[in-house]
Amino acid sequence: MPEAAKSFYLTTPIYYVNDAPHIGHAYTTVAADVVTRWHRQRQEDVWFLTGTDEHGEKVLRTAEKNGVSPQEWADRLVESAWQPVLETIDARNDDFIRTTQERHVVAVQKFLQGLYDAGEIYKGSYEGPYCVGCEEYKLPGELLDGTGEYAGQKVCPIHLRPVEMLAEENYFFRMSAYADRLLALYEEHPEFVQPASARNEVVGFVKQGLQDLSISRSTFDWGIPIPWDDKHVLYVWFDALLNYMTAVGYGSDDAAERERFARTWPADVHLVGKDILRFHAVIWPAMLMAAGLPLPKQVFAHGWLLVGGEKMSKSRLTGIAPSDIIDTFGSDAFRYYFMRTIGFGGDGSFSWEDMVARYNGELANGFGNLASRTAAMIGKYFGGTLPAAGARTDLETDLEAVAAKAVADAEAAIDRMAIHDAVAAVWSLVDATNGYLTETQPWKVAKEPGETDAEGRGVDGGRLATSLVTAAEALRALAVLLHPVTPKAAARLWEALGAEPVLGPIAAQPVASAASFGVLPAGTTVTKGAALFPRLDEDA
Repeated sequence: MPEAAKSFYLTTPIYYVNDAPHIGHAYTTVAADVVTRWHRQRQEDVWFLTGTDEHGEKVLRTAEKNGVSPQEWADRLVESAWQPVLETIDARNDDFIRTTQERHVVAVQKFLQGLYDAGEIYKGSYEGPYCVGCEEYKLPGELLDGTGEYAGQKVCPIHLRPVEMLAEENYFFRMSAYADRLLALYEEHPEFVQPASARNEVVGFVKQGLQDLSISRSTFDWGIPIPWDDKHVLYVWFDALLNYMTAVGYGSDDAAERERFARTWPADVHLVGKDILRFHAVIWPAMLMAAGLPLPKQVFAHGWLLVGGEKMSKSRLTGIAPSDIIDTFGSDAFRYYFMRTIGFGGDGSFSWEDMVARYNGELANGFGNLASRTAAMIGKYFGGTLPAAGARTDLETDLEAVAAKAVADAEAAIDRMAIHDAVAAVWSLVDATNGYLTETQPWKVAKEPGETDAEGRGVDGGRLATSLVTAAEALRALAVLLHPVTPKAAARLWEALGAEPVLGPIAAQPVASAASFGVLPAGTTVTKGAALFPRLDEDA
């Protein structure tokens, strides 16, 4: 029996359940969803994982403040906020892992016991500055001098809140032993950490020397118990990082789960925010090296989403709920805006005014109006039935070439995780098709002799028919190419073009062949439905 093809496996970070999601979390998940939808559109086997990180002191303290147990708090947040937001942003994840699930806890303990038995874990003591927000001990050189109410104190550079001095007896992972192997990894596989700025940061960090990692806590009990010493619970990051394997069958006794792990692991891309880069690019591969397991192919760290110049954060009161935007603009516009306007890998700012302007200029006037006026003219001149095109000219050939270049450029951009470049490449076809209609002016051609009959109906084979068929073909290509980015609008356009009865579901259309014109047959029914993106008032 032939071996099953490996799945394209992409993960988001698993998100802390200390609060509800904001658009920074949604940005990461949408990016993951766009990339995995694109790979599905290539007709690949895809697995897309997201989920929640539910252990650790930060979650425990939040639960205590709200007068409930940490498990009750996690259950409440997952059910009321974290799982519903996936529907709000139209994410198509295959699994949702929770670190309190038995499948995770059991497998984590197996992994940990294996490292302990191999001598990779030992008992010791540690004292140092600890950031509860990061759930991480900090090096003194990383800390900043506090200002304002925190003047005279040392603060975390990410959360800008004072660190706490902790001293406790812990178990340690021999991470320092892996510094040379990690540096060799970064040198031999520069693609492992991307973008290049992120890789340079990680290399610089490891070259300073690694310390062994404290991986247990004994001052609180909200976590996975250390299997050989239940007075300690596992450090939350050592627990959380393993979700990427436990969710796809690592450590399971079930044969089907073991087969899934073999088919899925190693992950192709771990998508993370740059503030958690070191956990994924240093600690995680060292853990896997110690266990003798394959490493993920890439850790991609995107930038921060900024509001008013500050990183999106609930603690700094800059968190905006995804529904605050989607209730006005819709999920497609939310997805388009953040994937188009922010260079993926760098920081980007959100502006309500910019979103309104781009929505109206690019989605409503650019794409939506193109679809509406093409369908309207096919309805007016050909009764809503796609005519037979006539002879092609350089104008048609050139537009098809734009489509072919859009596909090639977008494909290459997706492979390097440059989502913004992929959307821009596709949008070149939107602009070119609008330009094509401006050039061919079918509304004027319709008045020329021989283009319409005595009743004003268009005739097959003329310039009028050719220009409208060509515009419809470009829209068909756009529906396929934009399906990963604006899935609802793309599906509605596919329906308006009458494509499904003759070509099949939009999800079954290979992206590689999307640019080939002449696919929609003459006689296809085209309808002008509601506007894909109705214009908004500028003060919306």
